[in-house]
Amino acid sequence: METVKRKRRKARVNRTLCVACGCCVKVCPLQAVTVFRGLYAKVEESKCVGCGKCARECPASVIEIQEVVE
Repeated sequence: METVKRKRRKARVNRTLCVACGCCVKVCPLQAVTVFRGLYAKVEESKCVGCGKCARECPASVIEIQEVVE
């Protein structure tokens, strides 16, 4: 039997360009985004549904929504 792979949308943060402002944290409806040690935003993939709110809110434009095969 063949395994069916599902595509899901997930937020990805460019950690090297993130300014850790926390704007994304405030708008995430599922609390999937945190600021890691004051350095960069971190997305907990198990919680993220790829709604894109964090990417739209990011003033540095360092968050993008990508399709991930699971």
